[in-house]
Amino acid sequence: MYCGAMARTKDPAVRTLLLNRAAQMLRMRQPVTLRALVAGTGVSTMAVYTYFGGMDGLWKALRQEGFTRLAAKLAAVTTSADPVRDLAALGAAYLANALENPDLYRVMFDEGFDLEDTGAADETLHRLVHAIDRAKANGRFRDEIDPLELATQSWTIGHGLASLVATGPLPHQALAHGVPMLTALFTSAGDEPDRCRQSVERGWGLMPPAGPGSRERSDRP
Repeated sequence: MYCGAMARTKDPAVRTLLLNRAAQMLRMRQPVTLRALVAGTGVSTMAVYTYFGGMDGLWKALRQEGFTRLAAKLAAVTTSADPVRDLAALGAAYLANALENPDLYRVMFDEGFDLEDTGAADETLHRLVHAIDRAKANGRFRDEIDPLELATQSWTIGHGLASLVATGPLPHQALAHGVPMLTALFTSAGDEPDRCRQSVERGWGLMPPAGPGSRERSDRP
C-alpha cells in the first residue's frame, strides 16, 4: 500500500497508479475530484501535488502519458527491408497500444486537455511518413504520392479500428479488416496487389492475440 511519505520520494509506480486511476474514472464517467481520485488507493491527496503540481498538471500528464506509451510502442517496431511491411507493423503497434491502454487511448485525442509536449502526436505521424518515403525510394509507391497525405490516410484506418475495437462495440476479430483496407490503400499508391497483401499480412501479423477479456462475436459457432 502506498502512503504519503512514499509519494514524496517520487516512486514512479505512484505516478502510474494515479494516471491509470484518472483514466479509468473518465471512462466510467465518474467525477474526477482530488479526493475521489485517491480514494481507495492508499495514496494521500498530497501525492497529486507531488507528482503533478495539482489537478491541472494531472490532466496534462494524463494525455501526455498516452502518447508516451504509444511512442515507446512504435519505437519497438524493427525496420526491415520491406517498407510496406513496416508500415503495416506500425499500424499493428498503434492498435496494440490502444488495446493495452484503452482508457488512456480515449484521453489522448480529447482536446479538452492540454499536452505537455505538443509535438507528441506529430511524432506518430512522422514515423509513418518516413516509412512511406522509403517505400517510394524502393519503387513500391509512385513518385507523385504525397507521403503526409498517405500517412494520414493510413493513420485514419488504424484510428478507426482502434476506436471501434479498443473503446467501442466491435470484437477483437474485427482488426482483421485492417489487412484488406491497408492493402487497398497501398495498392492505390502504386504497390503491386499480391506483393502488397503479403507485406501487409506480415506486418499486421505482429498484432497481439485477443486477451481473455476480449469480446467474441455473438454469432461464433
